[in-house]
Amino acid sequence: MADASGFQLKGSAPERYEQFVAPIMAPFVTALLEAVELYPGATVLDLACGTGFAARTAAAQVGPAGRVHGADVNEGMLKVAETRHPRMYPDIEFTAASADRLPYPDATFDAVVCQQGAQFFPDLDAALAEAARVTRAGGRFAATVWADRSLCPFFAAQYEVIRDYGGQQAAESFAAVSALTADRLTTALRTAGFKDPATREVTFGITLPPPAEYAPAQLSVLPWGQDILDAHGEETLAEAGRAVADRLADRTAADGTVTLPFTTILATAVR
Repeated sequence: MADASGFQLKGSAPERYEQFVAPIMAPFVTALLEAVELYPGATVLDLACGTGFAARTAAAQVGPAGRVHGADVNEGMLKVAETRHPRMYPDIEFTAASADRLPYPDATFDAVVCQQGAQFFPDLDAALAEAARVTRAGGRFAATVWADRSLCPFFAAQYEVIRDYGGQQAAESFAAVSALTADRLTTALRTAGFKDPATREVTFGITLPPPAEYAPAQLSVLPWGQDILDAHGEETLAEAGRAVADRLADRTAADGTVTLPFTTILATAVR
């Protein structure tokens, strides 16, 4: 989840991102890879790979005969990806590259996947055209982008807090997280040269750690939380994180955890 000017992490944030975003990402990675029907020996590109959530899971599925690559513009996240992937699978090659200028030959991959990155591409059409170029004929593409925040209470709470503590401009930037629609994705995939583009909503109920601890930590690893930190300091960032937790208080269970629905748009297509 990166690869664009709209989602950049700095300092120690990439490593902490791996820790605090993984609980939300995990079930959607499974759905994403199921959509491209991986098989032993397949070649896979994880586009906007971030810290490598999808790349690691793909490597386990394609096995020693397969090949997995990950591309992202954020070198800090790529460094984390390099250190986290298990060595018993085929070596994953991570490369610093923009989605609209990929360093791979034509028709390299059997499958290209993109987990929560497409909404941040500065030029979606150019990025998907590149994805089509590097996918072999008959190969599969799949991407997830978050659905409208009204379907994701955690993101709705974050939006309100980012607006209150970071200002309207920061809130509008955060809105990009769930701004890419199914229609726009379908149109862009078809324009890029993919066939049979389709979208559907996928929802999982995800149990998160106690919000009083988790929400501030998770906000701190996002670009918008880092902006609040830079502008107002650690105390204000911590206060903002607690404000997210407060907005989820009525959903918090007796053991302190909170189970929330998260909904993504899953887009698929064939080259």
